[in-house]
Amino acid sequence: MTTIDAAVGQSDPHHLGHDRESSYHQHTEGHAGGGLVSKRIITGYGFWIFLLSDIIMFSAFFAAYAVLVGNTAGGPTGRELFNLRNVALETAFLLVSSFTVGLARIGARAHSGSWFYVPMAATFMLGAAFLTIEVQEFAGMVARGAGPTRSAFLSAFFTLVGCHGLHITAGLLWLLTMMAQVFAKGFRADILRRILCFNLFWHALDIVWVAIFTVVYLMGVAP
Repeated sequence: MTTIDAAVGQSDPHHLGHDRESSYHQHTEGHAGGGLVSKRIITGYGFWIFLLSDIIMFSAFFAAYAVLVGNTAGGPTGRELFNLRNVALETAFLLVSSFTVGLARIGARAHSGSWFYVPMAATFMLGAAFLTIEVQEFAGMVARGAGPTRSAFLSAFFTLVGCHGLHITAGLLWLLTMMAQVFAKGFRADILRRILCFNLFWHALDIVWVAIFTVVYLMGVAP
């Protein structure tokens, strides 16, 4: 006799069946609730694994850049190529976008459409402005003959900064997807989890950019 049957036998000595059915439903519902909790834990754990693997990848790119930064093969150096004014604008856009995406997360938790959509739209515009400046920078460097094939330094530069730009592009597409899902399905629990994951992803990209701004640009123009 199973534990459920034993419990039912004690509460229903005449085996009328009513207590048996109630106990069975309580038992299965408890397992269902536990399954939902486990899904949330697995989702969060899996996404942190993804973020850590992404950070390890960027760490490898930073290490390669640090080794190759002096290998210009007679070509231009960072001091000749980098425009700190534009880079400062990019940094400001990303830092402000980190604030607006946090507001969107608060709005989503409060189930407030205006506090979700407006900050998310602002985050998209700030991210798009960042990408516009970065693409212009890359195009200008290539036009001056300073493309990724010119030297090992430029290969490492384009790989590191370009990879971050691709992550920003993916983040903007993810942002639009989140807005569409909230519009179509509302603030469901699974969508709120995805919005939280998006927030973590975007903040991680901001941290990586601060490292790029310091190591690549500020140190690149220093005498």
